[in-house]
Amino acid sequence: MSLYRAMTATQRSELAAQMSDDIRRIAAEGIQQRHPEYSEHEVRRALVALLYGKDAALKIWPGEPVPAP
Repeated sequence: MSLYRAMTATQRSELAAQMSDDIRRIAAEGIQQRHPEYSEHEVRRALVALLYGKDAALKIWPGEPVPAP
């Protein structure tokens, strides 16, 4: 905690962004492992549904089915 408190606001923001990127990558890899038949596009749609909900995925890709995460 002392290291985190010693960081500047910019450093904390950069750390948060990196952690967010890492979590998205790990989640996408998990989807791909559970569904090796998914294309990259299907993994992306499933990830959006997982993170933001099925309604968000349907708004982004109307008319396309939302793959299970």
